[in-house]
Amino acid sequence: MATLHHYSFCPHSRFVRLALGEMGLQSDEEEERPWAREESFLRLNPSGATPVFLENDIAIPGAGVIAEYLDETRGLGLNGRRLLPPDPAGRVEVRRLLDWFNGKFHEEVTGYLVTEKIVKRFSGGAPDAAAIRAARSNMRYHLRYIGFLSGSRNWLAGDHLTYADLAAAAHLSCADYLGDVPWDEDETAKDWYARVKSRPAFRRILLDRVPGMLPPDHYADLDF
Repeated sequence: MATLHHYSFCPHSRFVRLALGEMGLQSDEEEERPWAREESFLRLNPSGATPVFLENDIAIPGAGVIAEYLDETRGLGLNGRRLLPPDPAGRVEVRRLLDWFNGKFHEEVTGYLVTEKIVKRFSGGAPDAAAIRAARSNMRYHLRYIGFLSGSRNWLAGDHLTYADLAAAAHLSCADYLGDVPWDEDETAKDWYARVKSRPAFRRILLDRVPGMLPPDHYADLDF
């Protein structure tokens, strides 16, 4: 069986876990602490970043690479569970939004929040209040964009659930655990997230906990 090396509050790892769940695929899971720089994990991915998907002695590093690998190796057999559209234009839009959420959103929001509020809790160092303020400010812009997309389409990239929805929801779920999503500012984005959060693939994600840090009451509430 394949093994996913991940960190529970790495949004890229959550994205892959959600994708595997939506595809109906099973894998073992190995929890990593990326800041620990363990030699065994660095042999799988010299960058030290999660996630890494290990299958048939092939280490596939990074959320985007794993997503492409899963589509190439399983996509055609998934029928309605495929997370990349069959048409070129649809695939471009999903990949564009994947880059937006796993790249831009992470660089401007979740990277700061997870590092300052969670990683530094265990790796040492005081949280940077300015970085947290910047992330919260950037969150409002991204939330409006999610509201715009979900208000004009059935799902973020079009008519069907895709990798784009899972990437956005993975990042939002990490920020939501920390209480840093102003849901009252965009009801459309909130309604879309509730739809994704209610899917069976999300259940295990919502059980993750940071030791000594509880999420807001609404975090695991499927009805918000």
